[in-house]
Amino acid sequence: MRLKRRDFINLSALAAGTGIITGFRSSTSRENNGRSLFGDLENMTDDVVPISVQEREARIQKAQRLLVEQKMGALLLESGTSMEYFTGIKWWPSERTMVAVIPASGEVKYICPGFEESRFRELITIGKDVYVWQEDESPYKQIANAIKDAGIQTGSIGIEERLRFFIFDGIKKVAPHLNYVSGDPVTVPCRMIKSSAEIALMQKANDITVAAIKAGISGMKEGMSHSDVAAIITGAQRQLGKDAGGALVLFGQASAFPHGTTKPQKLKKGDIVLMDCGCQVEGYTSDITRTVVFGAEPTKRQQEIWNLEQRSQAAGFAAAKLGAACQEVDAAARKVLTDAGFGPGYKLPGLPHRTGHGIGMDGHEWGNMVKGNQQILQPGMCFSVEPTISIPGEFGVRLEDCAYMTATGAKWFSPPAVSINQPF
Repeated sequence: MRLKRRDFINLSALAAGTGIITGFRSSTSRENNGRSLFGDLENMTDDVVPISVQEREARIQKAQRLLVEQKMGALLLESGTSMEYFTGIKWWPSERTMVAVIPASGEVKYICPGFEESRFRELITIGKDVYVWQEDESPYKQIANAIKDAGIQTGSIGIEERLRFFIFDGIKKVAPHLNYVSGDPVTVPCRMIKSSAEIALMQKANDITVAAIKAGISGMKEGMSHSDVAAIITGAQRQLGKDAGGALVLFGQASAFPHGTTKPQKLKKGDIVLMDCGCQVEGYTSDITRTVVFGAEPTKRQQEIWNLEQRSQAAGFAAAKLGAACQEVDAAARKVLTDAGFGPGYKLPGLPHRTGHGIGMDGHEWGNMVKGNQQILQPGMCFSVEPTISIPGEFGVRLEDCAYMTATGAKWFSPPAVSINQPF
């Protein structure tokens, strides 16, 4: 990141502990001199290395080993994240069926609308067999043909969890002799463990979001709506990267709603400001939340709750050890809050949701930090640590950073907040 103007984000003032987050001198869309607000934010993705075809082929080989172990003949993937993960093909799900079949042995096969075939073939880097169906034909018969051509006559077929019911129902009707089971035992072990290339892309996404949140904090002005501040952050993410980004911004009492409110919000001095933000780089996501106080010294209550949240997040991270269960992260973070009189459990005021979620190509993936999840932490797992404190009628505080497991333990993707005055 390169932020050229000292007054774009006054990090030195934040580090000095003034307790006052002040606004940028211009409007949310244009500076007073007419230049773009984001004109000096330079793209951070020039050094990004996309996932290689060789890595995707290795993913398919792992999936095929798991298919054999699970006694499944094939895995069915609909257009969406898992199809992109394995094949590199990005295709938006529509009412027209588009499916990939990964057989336990042999090449990947695709089922595609006939009029899309030429465009679809441009995207293929793995496999070559495309079964097209015309508008007056059944795509499900073509799926059955692809399965048959893979040498599968009987047995179980794995269904990826995002495959929609109408496709599943259509396949069952034309191939009732097959046994359809959950594909999770194949897809989850593949996608939950990230490679070094995946972690590098997630690191870049996190770096971009850190810079964008800093821009959002420096751009806040009294009277802004939550949408105004969100626009600064999302605009900065787009300027700094090349894929989509988003931001949830909440002021004052609305910050007690973990996922927002329908009521309009206007920023005023002394407000708690909660910013939950993320972006994508080559399909891999970030997720970071910061909570600050705008335009005034934090009150004693705001400071105390923020400090408690910081201790809770730190306890959750400390519990993320190789060989520990995911639920231990939740238990450690939640204990700090219950010992302080919040909760217990999911009761309010307190922490009303899990402490964290898995993350990768989807913002929320497998590997939740929640009571009852006995999944063992192992190298390559990526997850958030975000023990929100929600106090209805007052405010909420959330500090969220994502971590990843290495051979030596957990590491942060983004540096945790130092203090209520120093968000990074």
